[in-house]
Amino acid sequence: MDFDKLAKALQPHYSHFNVANRLLFTGHSHQAWPDVAFDGVREYMQMVADKVDTKWEPAFEKTEVLRNYLRRYYDDPDGRYCREQNTHVLMVSWLSSLNLTNKPKIITTTGEFHSMYRQLSRYKELGMDVVFLPHENDEKLLEKINREADSDTSAIMLSRVYFETSEVNTKLGEIANIAKEREISILIDDYHGTNVVPLSIRQDGLEHCYILIGGYKYLQWGEANCFLRFPSDCNLKPGVTGWFASFETLDEPRDDRAVSFDEGDQKFATGTYDPISQYRAAAVSHFFDRMGLNSETLSNQYSAQVQYLRELFDEKQFDEHLIKHANSRAVDQTGGFLALQAPHARTLRQILLDAGVFTDARGDIIRFGPAPYTTSEQCRSAVDELGKAVQML
Repeated sequence: MDFDKLAKALQPHYSHFNVANRLLFTGHSHQAWPDVAFDGVREYMQMVADKVDTKWEPAFEKTEVLRNYLRRYYDDPDGRYCREQNTHVLMVSWLSSLNLTNKPKIITTTGEFHSMYRQLSRYKELGMDVVFLPHENDEKLLEKINREADSDTSAIMLSRVYFETSEVNTKLGEIANIAKEREISILIDDYHGTNVVPLSIRQDGLEHCYILIGGYKYLQWGEANCFLRFPSDCNLKPGVTGWFASFETLDEPRDDRAVSFDEGDQKFATGTYDPISQYRAAAVSHFFDRMGLNSETLSNQYSAQVQYLRELFDEKQFDEHLIKHANSRAVDQTGGFLALQAPHARTLRQILLDAGVFTDARGDIIRFGPAPYTTSEQCRSAVDELGKAVQML
């Protein structure tokens, strides 16, 4: 297969994870880290030993490496990127900046990841007007958002790629335009889009959008490398705010002036964090650049792998009562993993894990997520093991 050339070229660089000899198909959840990630951790340890409490300036420089990577990926030279430990922290900070007293309505979908879905469900329990719209049909979702987005609406919150099914929201640009015209803030969860489905913020007219980005999956940055992309002219002021949001004013005397925010990227930040994750991630981002893993290359690799997994699955002619496609969209409207619907998804996952195949199951959906280093032989072996697992049900 065409994608084997890149996969085999990458595999030697992932020796710690031994990707060449393992069936790792949780690429949509946790990808292996290249060997340089371990060098980044050692670099941080030595830096701290040398710098002690003066470590923050070199630590901030590593975070800037990650910001620049994202600005290039998203074609977004003027965007701001606030770093935090996880997307939930960033989402809560962003929510706290909205005028929910006068505009208490939030529009979202039923297909959001747990962080957003759980938080908004709890808000709904507390009496907030949270509208959950069906996400399965993009055209109908667009129509419903167009009807629901009124003067009481503070925010629209939804994904670019749905975490369960890998379906791409093809109407995102039109939804974003509705939000802009009606002066409604829009937050896009792109955890499953970054490094998989190309996006030009400038060309698609999304400069006004807020975007959640996580490094745990397709970026291979590991934990604690999440970002909230926000417009350079953002006038929101979060109610939940930490002292890293105004790092430049720490030495000023305290008085009765309004709480201030720095002009830079950290408006939605909290407080002290462990910079070791940024050292690990910066080493990985440099590795991606050296290996030519740009937006187009990565997109082509994932599309080819997912298409091949689909073909292998179809060859098995499974009983649809036991397992079937959860996503029937074309591959160019699909993210980076194969989603299969099965009433015994979690049982299948466990059987596969016992056979040495790492997958992931959510409810009645089992997911096979390749990574750029995954070969066609590994894809076939994984689907063969799935065939054995289904027979055991």
